[in-house]
Amino acid sequence: MISTDKKLEIAREAYGALGVDVDRAMQLAASTPVSIQCWQGDDVKGFESPDGELTGGIQSTGNYPGRARNLEELRKDFEFANRLIPGRKKLSLHAIYLDAEGRKVPRNEIAPEHFASWVEWARANSLGLDFNPTFFSHPLSADGFTLSNEDEGIRKFWVEHGKQSRIISEYFGKELGMTSCNNFWVPDGFKDIPVNRAKKREILKKSYEEIFSFETDDRYNLDAVESKLFGMGVESCTIGSHEFYMGCAREHGKLLTLDTGHFHPTEVVSDKLSAVLQYLKGIMLHVSRPVRWDSDHVVIFDDELKAIAQEIARGGYRDRVHIGLDYFDGSINRIACWAIGARNMEKALLYAALEPVGMLQKLEAEKDYTSRLAYLEDLKTMPFGFVWDAYCERFSVPTGYEWLAEVKRYEAEVTASRG
Repeated sequence: MISTDKKLEIAREAYGALGVDVDRAMQLAASTPVSIQCWQGDDVKGFESPDGELTGGIQSTGNYPGRARNLEELRKDFEFANRLIPGRKKLSLHAIYLDAEGRKVPRNEIAPEHFASWVEWARANSLGLDFNPTFFSHPLSADGFTLSNEDEGIRKFWVEHGKQSRIISEYFGKELGMTSCNNFWVPDGFKDIPVNRAKKREILKKSYEEIFSFETDDRYNLDAVESKLFGMGVESCTIGSHEFYMGCAREHGKLLTLDTGHFHPTEVVSDKLSAVLQYLKGIMLHVSRPVRWDSDHVVIFDDELKAIAQEIARGGYRDRVHIGLDYFDGSINRIACWAIGARNMEKALLYAALEPVGMLQKLEAEKDYTSRLAYLEDLKTMPFGFVWDAYCERFSVPTGYEWLAEVKRYEAEVTASRG
């Protein structure tokens, strides 16, 4: 068996012939934070009413045993998963994952104190935190409308929820010294064809004007707004469309969230990055894997994932694109889902960092498209796996299939007993 040191030596020579510094590439990948979604561990149940119904046109399918049932189990599971994933990491929280110590806290009254224990935990585990207000799975979202609701009382409730989320996100950034991204997604829409789309969008616009009526410090909080093509039960009209949120992000100086599952199946997010970044200050990515549509399958190391990472690297966008994962699969081991998806995102970042971008862009500028294609194809069979093994070892995480054996052991000793 070839040692990791020998593999790295081979890779340095192979990539070095193309002018790529392998060690520098590993440093670049390691410096890019990846925000991992907490809701993979418990099927988006949260701690507000963990036995409640998941609504808002989203679904988590499967009944694999071992779902985290409370805050302690979720943190313990993520701590274990964290040891299997290299790179710089954050945890993304939804508002329904508050720690209210058994008290019922209305969503329009959530505050930093309800997430203080998360901050302590994140600091102890060298993690950053991101935030998401939760506009679904609630009695006041039952009619399908939140920030675009024509009932002023309901609309105001959700506006206050949005305002509080910004305060909490800024608190995360200040306490942990790593900017927190606060992502707005609402499920508002119609199942059948509406005849007054304009009114709903006018109300939604008004709500964001109120939510963003006060400033937060960009060093600590960056707000993002997320569109969606459609959801289950809102197939005919999504109020927060891509075009709506492009305008909203531009008007308010916010990030635009691009979810890889929120567009038509023939669209790819990788192509949108350089277009959007001509006009907006930044992007929040929600990386998922759509199968036919927004099915939120576990992220795999496929061509689109590589293309997203390559576009970030090729465009020099590492400081302007904030990477988050957004998938939830309850049909297989949930901790393995975290590990597989996050490790693949790290692989893509490393894969892109190993590309001789300068050389390829020079060939393109010279209109030598023959050489450009030849190099791009031959790069696919470079000894990338050798570099990946070395990258994992630098973070003291398992290489090869070793991580899976650890997941199986944890399942036997911990999660299997949950029933």
